[in-house]
Amino acid sequence: RRAMSPAAVARGLALAALLVLSPAGAARQARRPNVVLILTDDQDVCLGGMTPLKKTNALIAQMGITFLNAYVPSALCCPSRASILTGKYPHNHHVVNNTLEGNCSSKLWQKIQEPYTFPALLKTMCGYQTFFAGKYLNEYGAEDAGGVGHVPPGWSFWYALEKNSKYYNYTLSVNGKARRHGENYSVDYLTDVLANMSLDFLEYKSNFEPFFMMISTPAPHSPWTAAPQYTKSFQNVSAPRNSNFNIHGKNKHWLIRQAKTPMTNSSIQFLDDAYRKRWQTLLSVDDLIEKLVKKLELNGELDNTYIFYTSDNGFHTGQFSLPIDKRQLYEFDIKVPLLVRGPGIKPNQTNKMLVANIDLGPTILDIAGYDLNKTQMDGMSLLPLLRGDKNVTWRSDFLVEYQGEGFNGSDPTCPGLGPGVTHCFPDCVCEDSYNNTYACVRTLSTSWDLQYCEFDDREVFVEVYNLTADPHQINNIAKTIDQEILEKMNYRLMMLQSCSGATCRTPGVFDPGYRFDPRLMFSNHGVRARRFSAQFL
Repeated sequence: RRAMSPAAVARGLALAALLVLSPAGAARQARRPNVVLILTDDQDVCLGGMTPLKKTNALIAQMGITFLNAYVPSALCCPSRASILTGKYPHNHHVVNNTLEGNCSSKLWQKIQEPYTFPALLKTMCGYQTFFAGKYLNEYGAEDAGGVGHVPPGWSFWYALEKNSKYYNYTLSVNGKARRHGENYSVDYLTDVLANMSLDFLEYKSNFEPFFMMISTPAPHSPWTAAPQYTKSFQNVSAPRNSNFNIHGKNKHWLIRQAKTPMTNSSIQFLDDAYRKRWQTLLSVDDLIEKLVKKLELNGELDNTYIFYTSDNGFHTGQFSLPIDKRQLYEFDIKVPLLVRGPGIKPNQTNKMLVANIDLGPTILDIAGYDLNKTQMDGMSLLPLLRGDKNVTWRSDFLVEYQGEGFNGSDPTCPGLGPGVTHCFPDCVCEDSYNNTYACVRTLSTSWDLQYCEFDDREVFVEVYNLTADPHQINNIAKTIDQEILEKMNYRLMMLQSCSGATCRTPGVFDPGYRFDPRLMFSNHGVRARRFSAQFL
């Protein structure tokens, strides 16, 4: 085949430009916005997690909308990320923890859920070119699940981290081929590598199809390795000393009560250091956002691009004397940042509606023009809220569910607690256990700001919080709240734990359309938090 002359190439490029700039081409692009989703790892919002991100605040929050009540249905990386990708609660996507046995990037996940994720639908049904860079699921790349050669359906360009977050000395799957990185800052620091890959995609992608990008950073997850220019930042910052910091979790589940109070000086020093380092790692994310927005602007694509910024779960640093982790039912672990800018979104808005990460998939598909009735997703499209539609009917509650992790044997640091605990610190404070398995209804209505939770343990332990009176969830009111409300919340929890698709969006306990039949309370031998069992995997 004869090579084209430079003049012919120039004519071809000019024709392509005319096609893109023609009224038909412009209308087609206007109908099909681009979407960028930035997902951080373990970034809280309750304890100041957004404070270091000055550029992100200016470029996304101030140019769009901040959701003040954004939550995850499971405060752990893999179940939460699976909820983002599928638009489903954990009891419907069956990823219950960060292990292969818990369905994290397992063969079963790959067979049953991956073909129906929202990126797969964007690519196959909506004609989007799709780009992924960063941490996918914690067990991605495991040899027992296809290794890094496995590229999930739905991705045109795939740059995924093997296993869990790191900053140096990691392996990427580059469209199914392993690429090893070392510890040279200029070429290996993962947050910057993701930024550069994203800019390259924006430079060389097709201009004839809309695009979706998902950029999933390691920050601010451990090991909290900051870029060298940021290792001296925030030297005077320490973890917030709010009213639930370093206090005993009285009237709470035994796992919270077992925490040593007051914490040792070494524990406090450790969590303060971790808090500072987390902020330091986020400064590179802030740089990534700035580069991305500038490139979109340079390309003339910013005005037709939605940018979402969120995290997979929150975090705690000393609350109820638990040193550092996530996975608990409290606001600091289940609440996350969610900022959005894009076409038709007015600047500098806040929204108090109750939203969850199961809404991201339906929202992005809605933006792409896909019929959501064709999906099995549990979430709702945020597009009416983003556009500022009037009289939008919205949810007043959602489900939180978690299956505790634990070792069969005793933890060597805490033999006195016996088998079943995990994630224990040197002073014998454990962050998780087998029976740290719970389900909650988180309600936010005009009259109530309430959380009702049941544990799947021998006690069927119950925790209830009125967050209007007690925003830091110090006082468990399970034994004093009105019995009728308790029964309704118990029944609503049972309903949500068995919901699927549209039944997950039925009226909550305090909605006008809610119907409660007390007789149903006594079916199925009473109600308790349904444990995820082998039959659901």
